[in-house]
Amino acid sequence: MAACVLLRPAGAEDAIKFLPQAPTVTVQVEDIVPAEAAQGDVLVGEVVSPRRGGSRPKGSTALARSAAPASSPAPVVLVAKPLPRVLLLHTGGTLGMDTRASYEEDVGGQTQLVPGTGGKYPAQRSLKPGSMLSNLLGMVPELRALANLDLKVVFNRDSCNVGPKEWIQIARALDANRREYDAFLVVHGTDTMAYSAAAVSLMLSGFRKPIVFTGSQLPLSMPRSDARQNLIDSLTCATSSFNPPHVHLQEVALCFGGRLLRGNRARKVHSNVWRGMGVNVEWATRALLQPEGVYRPRFRLDPAVVRVPIVPGVDPRQAYGDLVGRGVKGIVLESFGVGNMPNQLWLPWLRAQRRAGLMVSMVSQCSSGPLQPDLYASGSAALALGVEAGPQMTPETAAVKLMLCLQYPDLPLGVPLAGEM
Repeated sequence: MAACVLLRPAGAEDAIKFLPQAPTVTVQVEDIVPAEAAQGDVLVGEVVSPRRGGSRPKGSTALARSAAPASSPAPVVLVAKPLPRVLLLHTGGTLGMDTRASYEEDVGGQTQLVPGTGGKYPAQRSLKPGSMLSNLLGMVPELRALANLDLKVVFNRDSCNVGPKEWIQIARALDANRREYDAFLVVHGTDTMAYSAAAVSLMLSGFRKPIVFTGSQLPLSMPRSDARQNLIDSLTCATSSFNPPHVHLQEVALCFGGRLLRGNRARKVHSNVWRGMGVNVEWATRALLQPEGVYRPRFRLDPAVVRVPIVPGVDPRQAYGDLVGRGVKGIVLESFGVGNMPNQLWLPWLRAQRRAGLMVSMVSQCSSGPLQPDLYASGSAALALGVEAGPQMTPETAAVKLMLCLQYPDLPLGVPLAGEM
């Protein structure tokens, strides 16, 4: 049976509403009327379904014109909703483990990692993207209704072995496919996911498309794995602009355990627990990043950076010594509270290292709250030495940003690039 399509006159708002799902039968629209013929009229179009007997009878028409009553509500167009194109980048992590080789049953019948292994990861050369995607869609068929997925294997390893070199690989893969896809998923191990998400967000500042990192605590093929729901949640958020309420995510995010977090503001806070799963997506739209400026990818990082937590009673001259002399170029100084430190022990060491050329970014050991070192004498003295202490960043993000700023001296540490401060 043919479907009726109502076309609203040009210039009317909300001219298109999408059907909840793309039709499965091929349809064809015939006899398009020129735009000038539609002035002041309502055009009624017929979507013609394929016929067994061939084309439409000769002399018939698929479009009719009628005068639009002045008081009648403006009609709308009903069209099939196209599915977004999404690229899934696989980098490893628990979701990509070889389940049979990585897990065993203990004496109580509970499944656990084989002790001393940390899990087994198939060699990248043995992974076939087509087969992986087919298996993935077979295990999580709901993904088919959300997007047209493609899969690319960047590498396949434990995230503890992922660092600046691999972050650049991920960033380059995203940049190379930026124009071809509407959104991106990155499957990654949880141990260093916060570092990788922060790195990608800073290197690809202004990317303006959703990049959502996710992973799991158990492999996808195992019973009660959280991988299934994390993948569905991640793809739902990554394609949110295609479905009501049409939220435009334009940043690097991390989706895990029913929560969506800004990638460069996230931290792993528990070693083996994941949160309960939700059903609905509730958006805090005011918290979404609104990118400014032009997109300019940066693919260089200097890994000569260390995190230095301040510990009561520890003399940094003994604990750390001459960092610059050993090749360190930047440190993330993890201070007390809003930016306090023992002045007699730490300030002389900081002064000497700053004179030697060490770049210092201060953060707090607290998980939340502002950074205001100028409230204390020691914090003010550190600022006078040239220690950078902008708005609070996570230690993971501060370390990655130091790596970036060491390679790009024109980038100031205290100026936000991607909502990290």
